[in-house]
Amino acid sequence: MYLFMKKIFFGILITFIACNAKTQSTPVKWDFAAVKKTEKVYELTITATVPKPWHIYSQTTPDGGPVPTSFSFKKNPLITLTGTPKEIGKLKTVHDENFGIDVKYYSNEVEFVQTINLKASVKTNVSGTVDYMVCNDEKCLPPMKASFDIKLQ
Repeated sequence: MYLFMKKIFFGILITFIACNAKTQSTPVKWDFAAVKKTEKVYELTITATVPKPWHIYSQTTPDGGPVPTSFSFKKNPLITLTGTPKEIGKLKTVHDENFGIDVKYYSNEVEFVQTINLKASVKTNVSGTVDYMVCNDEKCLPPMKASFDIKLQ
């Protein structure tokens, strides 16, 4: 009987952990695309769709606040990055009493556009991760990562 009760307890515990982990999933939907501009130049468009009431932070959110969105690109000897990703969207700057600083964020949708130069006219991929954090008026979710692998053809 003790062994049976122990199995039931651990089954309930695992179910609880799985359900709790699911509630911590991101509300952000990511889309990744590449557009060929010239023979050796591409624009990567990384789009975050953020449902109400959530918002995602700008790359330029100052230290001491929420985690700003950032990009890490895996090394690829066939490409070079030009500058940093541009942000296209309706940027809001507000003083956040919880952090004690002015924060910069986007609601609904933001596009991050990165220019990529190929060193030769070849097919290759650009891969990496987006680090980001989302909050609403009541809470923030822990920082998260989204991986991407975009084909350049």
